Amino acid sequence: MDNNMSGEAHRPGRIEVVCGSMFSGKTEELIRRLKRAEFARQKVEIFKPAMDTRYSEVDVVSHDRHSIQSTPVETSSSILLLSSDIEVVGIDEAQFFDQGLVGVCNELANRGVRVIVAGLDMDFRGVPFGPIPALCAIADEVTKVHAICVRCGSVAYVSHRLVPGDKRVMLGEQGEYEPLCRECYRKAVEEESSRA
Repeated sequence: MDNNMSGEAHRPGRIEVVCGSMFSGKTEELIRRLKRAEFARQKVEIFKPAMDTRYSEVDVVSHDRHSIQSTPVETSSSILLLSSDIEVVGIDEAQFFDQGLVGVCNELANRGVRVIVAGLDMDFRGVPFGPIPALCAIADEVTKVHAICVRCGSVAYVSHRLVPGDKRVMLGEQGEYEPLCRECYRKAVEEESSRA
């Protein structure tokens, strides 16, 4: 197979990060890249945090219900143990993993594995989330995807939480979060502060 034609036949070890707000298509892009690798007959393994059971206990599922089989794991170190003889590793919801994920991804890439990571780059307060910022720093390629602000139609900046609570990790869907642009997010926070 011609490498220039497929782009998937053989790639040296590398780290690709797909990040952005909720509802921006991160998981959809992860699934697309992994299915292309499978089509190119590469050995692919997909991991997700065991705590992510929103749509499925096992599968990685996008908000629009596209899915791919995965292996739920408790810690990032489990990914290394389960990735021997794998050419492409996909990791979804990477923000929920421990900081050790950065070293795991580096080690896999140094072994010649293509690592594709998807996750939120910021939490609901607009603060960088989990290992994603460090992964962006060491990645060979970073793709920032954007949702559309549900209030004004601009490019979304952050996932605004609609339900009360300060707990940083809260699995949610459209009833709990909405994508907002920077200006609409600022207004929403001001409105919430004035009601408190």
